[in-house]
Amino acid sequence: MAEQQGKYNIKAVSNLLGIHAGTLRAWERRYKIIEPIRNEAGHRLYSDEHIRILKWIVNKVDNGFTIGQAVDLLNKQEEPAFIDHDPRFTNQMDVLKEQIMHELLHFQENKANELIDRAFGLFSTDKVLIHIMGGILQEVGMKWERREIFTAHEHFVTSLLRTRIGMVFHSLPINGFLPKAVCVCGPQDQHELGLLIFTYYLKQRGYETVYLGAGIPAEDVEQVVKEVDAKLVVVSTTLPDHLSKALNLAENLHETFQDIKVGLGGHALKNLNVFEKNKYKDLLIGNNENEWNTWLKK
Repeated sequence: MAEQQGKYNIKAVSNLLGIHAGTLRAWERRYKIIEPIRNEAGHRLYSDEHIRILKWIVNKVDNGFTIGQAVDLLNKQEEPAFIDHDPRFTNQMDVLKEQIMHELLHFQENKANELIDRAFGLFSTDKVLIHIMGGILQEVGMKWERREIFTAHEHFVTSLLRTRIGMVFHSLPINGFLPKAVCVCGPQDQHELGLLIFTYYLKQRGYETVYLGAGIPAEDVEQVVKEVDAKLVVVSTTLPDHLSKALNLAENLHETFQDIKVGLGGHALKNLNVFEKNKYKDLLIGNNENEWNTWLKK
C-alpha cells in the first residue's frame, strides 16, 4: 500500500516532475487527477501515491498524448499506480507502431488503417508521422536489406503509408516568410517514403515545399530549383547502390547554388566511410527530429 501521508510541497513536485506549478494546479482543477492533502496553513501536500500518478500522466504527455487523453486512459485503470511497473504502458506509440507494422507485413490493409486511425486519434500528427510511420519505414527498410521480407512487402508498406501521409499534406498552412524548399530522391532511387516524412516535417513548420519524389534526372532538379527560386534542397538516398549518385547530386547542387542550403538524408548514409562523413558533414540532416531541428537552424 502506498504511503498516503502528504510530504511534498508543490515546489518540490514541480521540480521532481519538470512541470510548472501553475500547470499542476490547472490539471488538478480541470481534470481532478488527484486531491492534494492540505496542511494547517492550507498549502498543498502530495503523497507518494500522488507522485506515482502524476509521473504516469507526465510520461503519457511526453509520449504524445494530450492531457485529456492521458486522464481518460488513467480513469480506465482500476489501480493506476501499478502502471509504473508494467513496461506495456511506458510508450503506447511503440506498441501501436509494432501492431501497425505487423498488419502491414501481413498485407492486412483494413486492420492497418484502423490502427493508423487510432494512432491519429491518440497522438499528435507529428508523433504519428515521424515516430510511428518513420519508425516503421526504418524497420521495414532494414528487414528488406536483411532479406527478412520480400520486395512485395516493402512496396505494400510504402504504398499504403505514402497515401496516408499525402492525405495530411493538403491541410497544412504555408508561412510566406519562409524560403521555398525542394525535396527529391537521388537519381534512380525509387524509395521515397523517408523523403515524404521529412517533407511533412518541413510543411508542418510552414515551409512551402515542392515535392518531386523519385525518378527525377539531376539536370531537371537544377532547373526546378532555379524556376521556383528555392533556398533549401533536400536529397534523399535509401539504397546503398544509389548512394554515390545522390552524393554527386547534392555536391553539384551545393557548388552550383552557393546561396542555397543543401541537405542529405536517408538510410543509405549509414554506409558513408569516415572520410565521406567528414566531407559531407554540413549536408547531413540526421536521422531524427532533434537532429533535423539542429541542421535546419544552422
